[in-house]
Amino acid sequence: MTTQTAPVTNELSTPQTGRSTQTQATTAVSGGTAGADQPAANRGRTSIADVVVVKVAGIAAREIPGVYDMGGGLSRTIGAVRDRVPGGRPNVGRGVKVEVGERQTAIDLDLVVEYGVSVMDVAQDVRENVISAVERITGLEVVEVNVTVNDVHLPDEDEPASAAEARVE
Repeated sequence: MTTQTAPVTNELSTPQTGRSTQTQATTAVSGGTAGADQPAANRGRTSIADVVVVKVAGIAAREIPGVYDMGGGLSRTIGAVRDRVPGGRPNVGRGVKVEVGERQTAIDLDLVVEYGVSVMDVAQDVRENVISAVERITGLEVVEVNVTVNDVHLPDEDEPASAAEARVE
C-alpha cells in the first residue's frame, strides 16, 4: 500500500485592515481514491492538524522524569494563572512549537528541569520519547527535536502552602 501525502494548510494571514486571523494548519497524511471497488482503507483522505503534533509532543516531553515544566517565563506565568482558574485545564502545548510538512515534522521544545538532574540526560530522554510518540501516533517522520532548557527549578522555589494557612487561623 502506498501512502500519498499532500499539504492542506491554512496559514496565518494578515488582511489589508491590519487585523490578523488565524486558522488551523493541517497536513494530509494519506490520500485515497473514491469508488466502491477500492479497499475500505483507501477510501478517503486523512489530515493531521498541527495542534495534534503539538499536544503529542507536549505530553511525551512531560512524561520524562526531571522535566518540571515547559515554556518560557511569560508563558509559564500565564499558564500558572490559567491553571488556577476554576474549570481551567492545563495547556499541554505550552513550550512546544512545530513545523509540519507533507511527511515530516520538526519540533522545538522549551523546558524547565529540576535541580540535580543531568540536563543532557533529560534532553536526550525527552528527544527520544517525543520522536517515538509523534512517529507512532501521527505517522509523520520527525527530522529533528530541538530542546532548549530555559530554567532550573530549585527545591526552595515551591510556594509554602502552610504559611498561607497560618495567617488564616
